[in-house]
Amino acid sequence: MSGKPPVIMLVAGEPSGDDRGAGLALALRERCGPDLRLVGVGGPRMAAAGVESLFDMSEISVFGLLEGLLAIPRVRQRAEETARAAAREGVDLVVLIDSWGFSWLAARAIRRLAPKARLVKYVAPQVWATRPGRAKALAGLVDHLLVINSFEPPYFEAWGLPTTFVGHPALHMDFSDCDPAAFRARHAIAASAPVLLVLPGSRPGEVDRLLPPFEEAVKRLKADHPTLQVVLPVAETVAARVRAAVAGWPFRVHVVEGEREKREAMRAADLALACSGTVTLEVAQAGVPMVVAYRLGNVTHFVARFLIRTPWVVLFNIAARDFLAPELIQDECNGPRLAAELDLRLRDPDLRRAQVAAQDAALDKMGRGGPDPSETAARVVLGLLDEDQRRLSSGT
Repeated sequence: MSGKPPVIMLVAGEPSGDDRGAGLALALRERCGPDLRLVGVGGPRMAAAGVESLFDMSEISVFGLLEGLLAIPRVRQRAEETARAAAREGVDLVVLIDSWGFSWLAARAIRRLAPKARLVKYVAPQVWATRPGRAKALAGLVDHLLVINSFEPPYFEAWGLPTTFVGHPALHMDFSDCDPAAFRARHAIAASAPVLLVLPGSRPGEVDRLLPPFEEAVKRLKADHPTLQVVLPVAETVAARVRAAVAGWPFRVHVVEGEREKREAMRAADLALACSGTVTLEVAQAGVPMVVAYRLGNVTHFVARFLIRTPWVVLFNIAARDFLAPELIQDECNGPRLAAELDLRLRDPDLRRAQVAAQDAALDKMGRGGPDPSETAARVVLGLLDEDQRRLSSGT
């Protein structure tokens, strides 16, 4: 880039977006140098990458129909605040990361208050699964879309929205520096003890709905596998909530925090019980078989039954068009069913190996081994700003 350093706003509303925003911030700084100004909304990882948040990201991290309806006034207020900041800071380009509801409101407000700013959406709404009309709506609002799944561009290019496949960050998670034996030693876990990874999500609502059936499932497993060790990596956003909940469980839980501990826990695990979401790709990347579970609020689930158009929820299952990992959703997400699927895998190492091999093949199909998503996203963002500078210099 030439001319004055750009001012770029990065906006994320949940932990996975915070990860992507941090990666993008670092890639942009690598290309632009220390004079680059980054503003926006994010969490601890974006803060560590030099993005000071306008407000606590948790205020806009909502999921579910009822929770979303109750949060509308607060989310609208924060969207207006974000747009006012974009205008005040003279932002050249805004990257809205995931969080469809907040991104939509913020984009409309930015168009009104900072109309010269370019708008980029990073992570597409899942129009292939539900609400296809969002593709047309997004095309009329943003300048460019960055997608993480290779099959997504045609859904948006059909409406004239320039779209770039950047790849899924979870497929680039690096486990090369992990030492599973050292992790076990630090937490006094015997080398021969089976390790179950428990991942209840990163949103408060997910944790509240999933921890009770997860506890029941693990209690049943412990009865049949007394040497089983339970490790629970916890997101900072829900750390206090999770620790308080598992403190009353009738067996020991190794609660670990931090990115390094999470990756080492994944590499040390034999099996995982995971909330549906980005973490399932991370666990698969670590080479761990899993059982996936999820519960929505009752109202949200009732509505979702009429909107969802795919039988799969997990991305690598969608890529394989098969239930490589079992998905126990809503009423099936209960202690006995979860325990039965986990027990089957604990008792059968051949089944675990077969599942890992199938997961690996699906990850390869999804683009594992491609260019770094943050680098690709940074290239697109700076390319858009270069276009604007060329347009201004030519007077068009």
